[in-house]
Amino acid sequence: MTAAPLTEEDVTPAKASIFSKEYRASTIGFACVMFLEGFAALALVTTLPVAVGQLDGLTVYALALGGFVTMSLFGSVLAGEIADKRGPRLLLMLGLGLFLAGLLLAGTATTVWQLIAGRCVQGFASSVVVVGLNVTIAQSYPSKLRPKALSLMSTCWIVPSMIGPAIAGTVTELLSWRWVFFGLAILVSVASLIPLGFLRRLSPVADEERSTPPGLVRAAAIVAVAAGILHFGASGLDFLHLAFAAVGVIALMISVPRLLPEGTLRAARGIPAAILLRGLASGIYFALESYIPLMLINQRQISVTAAGISFTGATLLWAGAAWLQGHPWSEVPRHKLVLLGSVVIAGSSVIAVFGVLGIAPPMTASAALIVAGFGMGLVLPSLTVLAFDHCPPEDQGRYSAAMQVSQGLGSVVMIGAAGALFNVGTAVGYPGALVYGVVFAFVTLVALPACLLALRTRI
Repeated sequence: MTAAPLTEEDVTPAKASIFSKEYRASTIGFACVMFLEGFAALALVTTLPVAVGQLDGLTVYALALGGFVTMSLFGSVLAGEIADKRGPRLLLMLGLGLFLAGLLLAGTATTVWQLIAGRCVQGFASSVVVVGLNVTIAQSYPSKLRPKALSLMSTCWIVPSMIGPAIAGTVTELLSWRWVFFGLAILVSVASLIPLGFLRRLSPVADEERSTPPGLVRAAAIVAVAAGILHFGASGLDFLHLAFAAVGVIALMISVPRLLPEGTLRAARGIPAAILLRGLASGIYFALESYIPLMLINQRQISVTAAGISFTGATLLWAGAAWLQGHPWSEVPRHKLVLLGSVVIAGSSVIAVFGVLGIAPPMTASAALIVAGFGMGLVLPSLTVLAFDHCPPEDQGRYSAAMQVSQGLGSVVMIGAAGALFNVGTAVGYPGALVYGVVFAFVTLVALPACLLALRTRI
């Protein structure tokens, strides 16, 4: 009698965890790196205005703020190709090195353009590291541990949005904005040393050489530039801004299909639908995150501190939902968690519409963002697990990059569209409540079809 072949479950101890001896150093190291990258992406919002002001560059503040996101789009695509050709080890080392260089470049800036260059390098490197971490987890952790590892990475990315701005602001006031960058550089250097032993065990080169589709990297560069142009174009209503917005939209329509797997834009069942949903969910959430605090402060006359409760609550529930999908609910079919999270996000956008009305308590809209955070904690990690469980190992880098591109593009397009509606309503002179109501209604119109899209993620 021939023995049945061993499965992954047979060779993985029942009590194995992401903090077992074999994975402990890598898990801690990766978590530290992800936390620091999240800090650089989310917490420096309180530092950049001071830095740009001292460098006499307030007129290009939007570039300093948006350069991180636009370059991350380009980095995601290039990182996916490197991961599939050379493996994640080289990718992580490259990304961490560039991230450190970007921090030092920004910290030593003598002109605002050097600061912007540093932020662009950080955005590029951050996307490289995220893709590398996703591929490393997919290739090196058993399937039963992947949801837990991804939930931890998700938590480490969003926690800085809760505590980071206060820390960065304190360092800026007591020392200098430069020490925020220098401090991060020191911490990244130390955190990068922890998982080195684990990285040495990773396969450096794929078994087969794979060719890059012609023009892929060029298309990624065009998309990154177009996203920045669109972000600028949505900030005004004059002819110049509208012309930039039109150019950005046209460039995106031409180039984006080359960066996403076939069938993504038509929501083909399975991984393509999952990638598209990641972009829509991210766009919906970050549009709410951008305009709910603005509405609370300017329209409902809530204090900045009270409005900040929505950020804190959203972060906590995002982290809590990410933990649930990786632990108590880890056995629930992934597509059901995706559907549940999508319904929660759609519900939050409806709550935001009601939060604009004068008869509703001011903090109703704050609750909407908190609810949306819970939905995101269910959706994003579950979509990543779905994709990695059903794609070939040699394509994990490409799909990880596609998910990052979709997430970035979804955020840029939704925030840009919401900003355009807001600017038009404000310029025409409509009441503030009506303007915010239109913005949140637009978000709801996108969120409801996203629930139907969640049904197509079942594989």
